[in-house]
Amino acid sequence: MTDAEELRGRTRELLAAHPPAGTDHMEFLRARFDAGLAWVHYPEGLGGLGAPRSLQVVVDAELEAAGAPDNDPRRIGIGLGMAAPTILKYGTEEQKRQFLRPLWTGEEVWCQLFSEPGAGSDLAALGTRAVREGDSWVVNGQKVWTSSAHLARWAILIARTDPDVPKHAGITYFVCDMTDPGVEVRPLRQITGEAEFNEVFLTDVRIPDSRRLGEVGDGWRVAQTTLMNERVSIGGMRLPREGGMIGPIARTWRERPELRTHDLHQRLLKLWVEAEVSRLTAERLRQQLVAGQPGYEGSGMKLAFARLNQEISGLEVELRGEEGLAYDDWTMRRPELVDFTGRDAGYRYLRSKGNSIEGGTSEVLLNIVAERVLGLPAEPRTDKDVAWKDLAR
Repeated sequence: MTDAEELRGRTRELLAAHPPAGTDHMEFLRARFDAGLAWVHYPEGLGGLGAPRSLQVVVDAELEAAGAPDNDPRRIGIGLGMAAPTILKYGTEEQKRQFLRPLWTGEEVWCQLFSEPGAGSDLAALGTRAVREGDSWVVNGQKVWTSSAHLARWAILIARTDPDVPKHAGITYFVCDMTDPGVEVRPLRQITGEAEFNEVFLTDVRIPDSRRLGEVGDGWRVAQTTLMNERVSIGGMRLPREGGMIGPIARTWRERPELRTHDLHQRLLKLWVEAEVSRLTAERLRQQLVAGQPGYEGSGMKLAFARLNQEISGLEVELRGEEGLAYDDWTMRRPELVDFTGRDAGYRYLRSKGNSIEGGTSEVLLNIVAERVLGLPAEPRTDKDVAWKDLAR
């Protein structure tokens, strides 16, 4: 069993062989992966050492103290938080060795082709079709709300392979090459003026069967691994005290006493406490992950994340008064990441509106928490045993 002292020794050996000050950024990241110090809980040869997940902080602390480069995790969050754990659980050995290293180093950006114009909250109703032709699948359909599709080399994709069975049963999970013929990415401009999201059109895209994850027709089960990890990565991110949305408004409160009122003070105190409770709960959730796969608790954390971001950003606009109504830049951009704290209050207010949609709508997550965490009776589902092709659309 690898222990903390052994990991410190391995990390120091990496730093001695590849001094951060004199080593190319990408060369260092590749060496870190090959040394098993990327994800220490992953298997040997796949960026890890089979060590307890809780020991990752030991490696991270040593590398941070030495000024080592990181892999810019916010830019490649979909790959790290969603694609990687799904590939690790369901991928073949060849798939794991092909995808995990460049995914972790950030050489290859990933996106998620799940939601569709007619299948967002009811994702299992998706209509993108994949038809088997020999050793390949021919895919046709449209996906939407696809973050980073304009940057991505690879995508995790779910498509309908059998329309004659109920909607959850006829789905298969694939890895799609975003540079293949027939893949068209169009910007989807948002209320912020930016287009970090995209819509993706798939026209006769050929995906080799070797890029299928899991069994044919078992894509919904595979997708659950992705979705649970997505909600943990969104709602359970590691933050310092006053990290995230509560930080900017707390700084404004301290620096601008002329803006203060008793009512605003009471509301800010309430949200500060809720943000801190949410932060500590996220830390507890991450510690629970050490023992196994993410559970449905991540849905609750993602719910809290969305609600708090919207309430805090609304209060910040109100606190700033007239200047809170200003907006810094409506220029159409294709950003690489969402920067909540690097922009102004107006951006935070507008962008947070999407938090209750992305990563699973709040309405759907409330059902998940009610049924699968609290054990409450499920709501009636009349389409449960109806073949997808017979559903009203």
